[in-house]
Order: sequence, then structure tokens, then C-alpha cells
Amino acid sequence: MTATVVFDLDGTLVDSLGDLAAATNRMLDDTGQDPLSFEIIKGFVGNGLPKLVERVIHHCDLSMDRHAELAQLTLKHYNAAASETTVPYPGVPAALERLQQMGCVLGVCTNKPEAPARHVLEALNLSQFFDVVLGGDSLQTRKPDPQHLFASFDALDGSGPRIFVGDSEVDAETAVRAKVPFLLFTEGYRKSPVQDIPHDIAYEAAADLPAHVTTLATA
Repeated sequence: MTATVVFDLDGTLVDSLGDLAAATNRMLDDTGQDPLSFEIIKGFVGNGLPKLVERVIHHCDLSMDRHAELAQLTLKHYNAAASETTVPYPGVPAALERLQQMGCVLGVCTNKPEAPARHVLEALNLSQFFDVVLGGDSLQTRKPDPQHLFASFDALDGSGPRIFVGDSEVDAETAVRAKVPFLLFTEGYRKSPVQDIPHDIAYEAAADLPAHVTTLATA
């Protein structure tokens, strides 16, 4: 069984909330603002760093005129410490290894900027599993535009069914628009109940991924 499997990164393969929150709060400290809680920042994650900063600006009643400046400042802080507390979700390395052994070709399609995405994968010893990594700044478009996902699939030299794996409403919308099967990781950064997010299979443990990929690939 072979399949071409593309993964979201944050909230799907790795828990990066701590480092994203730290960078955001360092930016806020630089601007004289009080820090935000992890839970508030978690609700802002999912559409890439510029959107996260936009939501922070609205939440803190700052001027949108400062968006480019504050987004760049947040990215600077994040690039300086993108893997301080970020960890793979339990079972992810073993699941990726098993998928490779099964003959699957793997890639990453994330709205995180490509440079820190690659850094995180390298730091956590996950880059070995992925032939392609496309970030939110790799193209002129990003998820939920399906062209971002299509480009990720097309860049992979894979055969068999195409499957997307993610954790959020943005990922689900991307899969729907791309008309590809979607595996939903339920323990990431979603904001809605699982039943309200379109998916083919939902899972809570990475150890189940190989079996679910097999199910979708042979459907």
C-alpha cells in the first residue's frame, strides 16, 4: 500500500503553543502590553503568524496600522526560540517511521513561515521523514486555499491516493476545497467540536495513524 500523505505542522505533528505564546507575549511586552494567557493565544492559532498577530491586535485594542511591524517583531522573537518548548505529540516519530516503511511519501503543508517550520522539524529530528515542506510564505497563497495543498502534493514524488492530516477548521476547509480525504487529529488546536469539523476519520493517538491511512488509501 502506498499513499502520498501531507501533514499540517502545529497542532498536528507538534505542540508548539508554548513557543508561539512566548513570542507573542515578548512582542506585547515590547509594546507595553500585558501578557495574554496560553488559552487566549491558542484560540488565535491556525491561520499563520500574521493572522495570529492580527487577532492579538484586535484583542488588545491596538492599531492595525502596526500590523506589519508587530508581525515582524513577533516573528523575530519566534525565530530566536522556535523550539524551546515545542515537542512532537506522543507517538508521532514512530507513526511517521511506520508510514515510510509502508511506502508512503510524506510532506508538510503549514501556514507557519517555512524557515521556522524547517527549524522545528530539524530540532525535533522529524525532518528526515519529509520530502517536501511548504510554509505559509512559500507561495503566494496559503491554507485554506487548496492551491497551497495541491502544490505540496505536486512537489512530492508519490503515488497512490492523496491524504491530508490536520487538526483545525482551516485544515478541514482546505481538504474539502481540495476534495481529498482528511484525517482529523482531535488533540490539537481546533476551536469547534469534532462533529462540527468535516473529516473522514478522527483520531486522538498518533499510533493509530498508519491504520487510518491504510483505511483511506484502500477505500
